[in-house]
Amino acid sequence: MAQIKKLGLPTKERKALLRNQASYLLWHGKLETTLVKAKSVASYTEKVLTLAINSYEDTVKTTKTVVNAKGEKVSKEVIVDGAKKLAARRKIMSLIYDIPETKQEKESKSAFVARTKDVKHPLVEKIFNVYAPKFDARSKELGQKGGYTRVIKLGKRLGDNADMARVELVK
Repeated sequence: MAQIKKLGLPTKERKALLRNQASYLLWHGKLETTLVKAKSVASYTEKVLTLAINSYEDTVKTTKTVVNAKGEKVSKEVIVDGAKKLAARRKIMSLIYDIPETKQEKESKSAFVARTKDVKHPLVEKIFNVYAPKFDARSKELGQKGGYTRVIKLGKRLGDNADMARVELVK
């Protein structure tokens, strides 16, 4: 296994930094930081994505009894997470920060509420519903797993001459 860079930080601060930057990377798709941090965040994010990709298809259909508007009990079929996906979802929630959904430009409040009413953890949903299927199809097409992020060197930062890099998710 590759040597883990300590980034000159105590463990709690380093883990918080990686969680924060990985969350930002997964939400926005790219991140600009120093080269050493970029490599660490890329590795961390790859592990989070691998967890999601290995379990995103594990769903179970169940029947749920619900009370409708008239007060009658009605059975309804619901698709829920299987044991493997639920465990992966909980693990991912411990590895990243949950970024709240934001209202888009020219979107009314009622439209925003309607769009986000069923989404409790938007970043986790994005990982399972957008990234996992996309990267799983990519891995089947190329016949290899991994390689979900790329690190691009940008040169030196003015001021402290630190090596800068951009980490981005592969399209």
